[in-house]
Amino acid sequence: KYLFRGPHHEWGIIVFKPGQSLGPHRHETVEETFYFETGTPQMVVDGVSYRVTPGDAFRLSPGEAHDIINDSTKDTRIIFIKAPYAPTDKVDLK
Repeated sequence: KYLFRGPHHEWGIIVFKPGQSLGPHRHETVEETFYFETGTPQMVVDGVSYRVTPGDAFRLSPGEAHDIINDSTKDTRIIFIKAPYAPTDKVDLK
């Protein structure tokens, strides 16, 4: 859910149920930060997988491929921030 969209950045909250994922993608100009409030999903950055714990944060530069996979048995809650505001800057990698 987006909480703010523009004019300079956007941010919101993602809740993934077990088995849900973000889907692999990258951005051309947008920097994205994820803060993990709850859950223990996998964060995949440029093909490297990291097991997340609550309180972890990842900052992704433009061009870095990423995905979040909730392969756990509990929900995960994530705060995300993207800047600059460029809502069409997403390249799917599926």
